[in-house]
Amino acid sequence: SPYPSSSTKSSAWSPFYSAVSPFTRTYDRFSQWRSDLALPCPGSVENLQKEVKSTHLTHFIFDGARADLTKTLSTNPAFQVTHSFNLASQSAPPSYNFGAVFANDQVFMQGGVDHEGSVNARFNKGWTPNLVTKMQAQLSSQAGHNMIQIENDYSGRDYNLNVKAINPSPADFSGIYVGSYLQSLTRNLALGFETMVQRPTPDMTELSTSYVAKWTSTDKNWIATALLQQPGILQATYWQKLSEKVDVAADLQVISAPTRRDAVATLGAKWDLRMSTFRAQLDSTGKVSALLEQRFAPTFAFIIGGEIDHFKNAAKIGVGVMIESSSLTPEEMGMPP
Repeated sequence: SPYPSSSTKSSAWSPFYSAVSPFTRTYDRFSQWRSDLALPCPGSVENLQKEVKSTHLTHFIFDGARADLTKTLSTNPAFQVTHSFNLASQSAPPSYNFGAVFANDQVFMQGGVDHEGSVNARFNKGWTPNLVTKMQAQLSSQAGHNMIQIENDYSGRDYNLNVKAINPSPADFSGIYVGSYLQSLTRNLALGFETMVQRPTPDMTELSTSYVAKWTSTDKNWIATALLQQPGILQATYWQKLSEKVDVAADLQVISAPTRRDAVATLGAKWDLRMSTFRAQLDSTGKVSALLEQRFAPTFAFIIGGEIDHFKNAAKIGVGVMIESSSLTPEEMGMPP
């Protein structure tokens, strides 16, 4: 026969198999050892301080008057539109934003446009339960405010890998590129790093690496994290669930650089009651703040918050309402008639 038999092919490849077999056996033993440890996935570096951010007021406090009017058009897939109004703020002019959200099991899309014509959009696509592609974009008439970000996030059995590009240019590869990796070493401890490459111009490259650590209790009731950035920036956080309704969190940021030495400590707590959520916060710069979200009905909530800066002798207060409506019937929403 002019064609080699299968036994001839196996004989030809046998030296190769013999050469790589020690490596494959070592890899199989290593994989089996990792599987026996049953290490958990630690989450991403970006969400390292997710619990602390949810407890503190930093991303929730506002001043002036605010109103969010939401209308649900569909529940499966989820589709809703929102009208947002902001008035009388000390730090920002009055604004209006129209937003829309669409989501199903694999796709999440969110977009918004304000009264000045600025557009922002988010798109998430889940290819598998472990792999997600994310895109963000911001378009504005103001120079320097346009942005596009492309991100891929993969959650393995006991690790997380994330890569993203901000304003990438295929022509000269300028832009910002970030890669992070977080690995569980034990059932409680995870270590990782995040590397950022900045290329504002093709002939200029800046490289910086941050190191992260995450310690989680066995019962998941408390989490401690540490983030070391260059040069000389340390951030440490601690979050604990005291009960089903009470969370507390602490944050410490230390800057020890040749041109600046500073430290800020923040303490916060969150109470989740049956129809309300209350947050309180105190930091070492003299700021005391609180925020109450009271829901009087499933479709109506009232928000009031305030902050006092004792060192600057300044204060601000914010009030807001959130109203939700739906064009669906009670049966379509899954409610009893």
